[in-house]
Order: sequence, then C-alpha cells, then structure tokens
Amino acid sequence: MTENHTTALSVVLAGGGSAGHVSPLLAIAAAIRAKAPETAILAVGTKEGLETTLVPAAGFELTFVERIPLPRKPSMDLVKLPGRMLRAIRDAKTILNDAQADVLVGVGGYVCTPMYLAAKSLGVPIVIHEANTKAGLANKVGARYTTHVGTAFAETAIRHAHLVGMPMRKEIASLTRHAGQAAATSRLGLAVGKPTLIVTGGSLGALRLNQAIAASLQALADAGIQTLHITGKGKTVLGDDGAALAAPGYQQVEYVDSMEDVYAAADLLLCRSGAGTVSEVAAVGLPAVFVPLPIGNGEQARNAAGLVAAGAALLVPDGDVDAAWVSAELIPLCLDAPRLARMAANASELGIRDAAESMAAMVFAASGK
Repeated sequence: MTENHTTALSVVLAGGGSAGHVSPLLAIAAAIRAKAPETAILAVGTKEGLETTLVPAAGFELTFVERIPLPRKPSMDLVKLPGRMLRAIRDAKTILNDAQADVLVGVGGYVCTPMYLAAKSLGVPIVIHEANTKAGLANKVGARYTTHVGTAFAETAIRHAHLVGMPMRKEIASLTRHAGQAAATSRLGLAVGKPTLIVTGGSLGALRLNQAIAASLQALADAGIQTLHITGKGKTVLGDDGAALAAPGYQQVEYVDSMEDVYAAADLLLCRSGAGTVSEVAAVGLPAVFVPLPIGNGEQARNAAGLVAAGAALLVPDGDVDAAWVSAELIPLCLDAPRLARMAANASELGIRDAAESMAAMVFAASGK
C-alpha cells in the first residue's frame, strides 16, 4: 500500500495485558499514522495491563473495558460471566459509536472478545493480528466475523489467516545490525570489538537464566566474553555481600528501553522465546539461544521451532541451563564467529520486517476508504 489516504479514518485498536499484545498494537497504530496522519486512533485496553503506561507514552489515546477472563471450569466467575460479558459488550458498543469507528483492529487478549462482538453487532469491519503459533480464544472468536486476519507465524491455525509477520517498532524493523554495532555497543556501555553475549528474560526476568549467568561470571570473563545481563525489573542479582554482582566484562541492568541497541550490539542472545522476541531476532538476523518458559502449553517452544529448524537458533530446555551448560555449550558458541555468521544469515532469511505496514494496508482495505 503506497498511496496516501485523504479521507480521515477512525480506527479503534483493542488489546492489552502484556507487552506481547501492546507492542504489535502500537506498531500497527504507528504504521497507520505514517500512511494517513489524519487518522483518529483510539486504543482500548484494561486498567490492569501494561497498556496503561505504554499507550499514552506512545502518544495515543486510551480507554478501557472490563477485563473478562473466560473460566475453564465451573466457578462463581463462570456463573457471573454472561452478565459481565453483556455489560462489557454494551461498553464496547459505546466506545465504537463515540469514536465513529470505521475499523476495529484486535491483537488478542481479554479485552478483544467484547470488542469483536460489539463490532459485529454494529457492522464495524474487523481486522485481527494473531501473534502466537497457537491462536488465542478471543481472536478465534473474532475470526468468525472477518477475512482480514494477519498472523506472525505461518503455522498458526486460525480462520482466514494471512502470514504478515510480527508488527514491530520501526527502529527494530529497519535495523542493520553490523552497520550500527559499534555505536550501539558504546551506547550500552560495552567495549567495541569484544565477543558480546546479551542475556534477557524479558521485562519480568527469567530466574533460571539469571542464576546460570550469575554462576558463570568467571568462566565468561576467562573466555574473553563481555556480558550484558538484563535481569528484569526488580530482579537485580546480588552477590553474597548484598551488592549487585560485578565481574570483569560483566554489566548488569534491570531493563533496556532501546532493544534495537541490544540486537545490534549482541553477537549472541540468550533469551526466552516469546513471539515478539522470536520475530524480532529473525527480522534483524541475530543468532539466539532460546530457553522456552517451562510452564504453559508449550507455546514458546513452538514459537522458536521455525528458527531452530532453519539452523538460525538453538532451543535449550529450561532445566538444562546452568553453569556447566554455559561452559560446555554457550561459551564455545559465542566464540565461534563462522557459526554465528551462518546462524545470522539463516535467521535473516526467515525474518519479516514490514508486518506493521501489511497490517495497516489490511486496515485501509477493510475500511473501504
């Protein structure tokens, strides 16, 4: 979609709770604005999710509907569900009517079910993005009412699926790792030219990764590897003396806002395999070792399967990650430049950088404007 749109649109985007929902929502909103700056954009979330801070910080208006989990077994919540859902649908209709919405875009999460049902009732076109290999219940409901469904992964089973990739921030989607590596390395306070391992468990951190790296500082230093350890907010790793761990070539931070710098600076990334991380790693061509969450329905392992099969990444069970594994497997990989180069090239072949623009095009098509 290359043409500019002169007829003002009103787009409502629904989703929230985790960064996995909010990040693609914001990327789609930014891509819509880039194509049609006059578009009215309203985000809908819940008062408990990350959207309460991330959406206003990105410059978009935010409103709320009630968070309604769908109980999996008999309970009082199940008894109350019909009344709560009816109220949420009523509120969703009010939001869509007040916004004079031309299109509803949903990215999944509890907020989306009442929004989809309200949009269907009002005749508002629906556009959906499904980020995971296993489609969520809300998006499965919404997909009954539209043919405009984009997915981050080819294997996602949902009606009317079109592979578009994962919408991501322009700074990441447009990143050229090697061209920006020295500058990004310096911005992160690391030494330019040294083998660089970056470890992250996401915004909440990953206890197993934190413990394994904390026990491996000397081995990493002895191998000449510098490590940036992103522990997660409130998850600073302390030594026996109660102070934050310190070692030569080791830097610890709780959070990094500019993940594009992390992706540019790293020679190797050790991380969980949420859908967003997997998609971004592929888009920028970064070798990774994925350690899926050991709980849940196996979704994180499925997210990483394509990159692993292509030789772009490794998948290691959470229980295998300890100091012995770091010494035997991770350190040799981090020092194997030819293998890392092959992994990077393989990742790049699977990466999709224009997902946000593809979703924006879907929005314009659905609107009929």
